[in-house]
Amino acid sequence: MEPASQGDPRVLFAMNLVLSTAFASVVVWGLSYIDVVPFTVVNVASFALVLMAVTYVVTR
Repeated sequence: MEPASQGDPRVLFAMNLVLSTAFASVVVWGLSYIDVVPFTVVNVASFALVLMAVTYVVTR
């Protein structure tokens, strides 16, 4: 039985970046809708970086 492929790390990084940014933008938009935080690029990018870091730690 062959070991499972881990995939190309560049593709995994790009997918993580796109999906984390999309999810972060939805969450920040929702929080701005209820006036918790403003919807800014900095807030979306910060939350996306946190999500990417958590995803990296969980999958390792």
